Amino acid sequence: MQLLKQLCQVHAPSGNEKNMTDFLLNYINQHKVQWKVQPVIVNNEDFQDCILLVFGEPRTAVFAHMDSIGFTVRYGKQLVPIGGPAIKIGYKLTGTDSQGEINCTLNYNEEEDTLQYEFEREIERGTDLTFACDFRETNETVQSCYLDNRLGVWAALRLAESLENGVIAFSCWEEHGGGSVAYLAKYIYEHYHVRQALIADITWVTEGVQPGKGVVISMRDSLIPRRSYVQKIISIAKESGVPYQLEVEGAGGSDAKELQKAAYPWDWCFVGAPEDNVHTPDEIVNKNDIASMVKLYQVLMEKL
Repeated sequence: MQLLKQLCQVHAPSGNEKNMTDFLLNYINQHKVQWKVQPVIVNNEDFQDCILLVFGEPRTAVFAHMDSIGFTVRYGKQLVPIGGPAIKIGYKLTGTDSQGEINCTLNYNEEEDTLQYEFEREIERGTDLTFACDFRETNETVQSCYLDNRLGVWAALRLAESLENGVIAFSCWEEHGGGSVAYLAKYIYEHYHVRQALIADITWVTEGVQPGKGVVISMRDSLIPRRSYVQKIISIAKESGVPYQLEVEGAGGSDAKELQKAAYPWDWCFVGAPEDNVHTPDEIVNKNDIASMVKLYQVLMEKL
């Protein structure tokens, strides 16, 4: 879990993913020699901070967003959210401005009805802050801020070790409305004619989805994927023997929203481990679900 811990520690909220891009490119270039197939690495100004890894003759693309939720310093001590972070007075936040490192706490001003920070000095406006990382591991679980979606990124990197044919796309901005998947999907479709996708992201523990019971295959959230494609994935999962759970929700979303609305015939399905304490510094995932997520992705990328 050392790599996952390192990923969770990278400061990369939506719109400021470059630290994660640099970390991933460095990791990929160091480790790709050990992978079964050497991928084509696509990362240039046309892709902003996103990364594509293209293996062999791809049929399916895996999308994993790199960004996290957080906060932006407004005026004075005010904060505005990046995405939908949980709010609790006393949460520890970190960041950097031109005056140095920042370790502050989250506060709420009832009179002004504003989120604020508590710190020894004024933080420069526009500075982004993220939850301080306290990575905890037991025999059964991992717990940290930003398992959503550093765990999805980690699973994609594990997949890359043995992947022979496929695309892995590391995307940006998902937590704050998206924006990068549209041009990634266009490029992948036009250059490789790939039009089926898996969304490597993290979902919720609910009354119907329990920790330790297996990776989640989502049948729908706020969007509805094509049923025949989802059924194909369920059939492959059932035949593989990998533990899985089916999810049905009416809310939530992912990188899939841009595929759903694309001008290309993309099929997609969300496949990921469930977490509790969503969007807090204490997100927690069962290791059995992590293992089944990696295994099912390996099977799906071979069979689809």
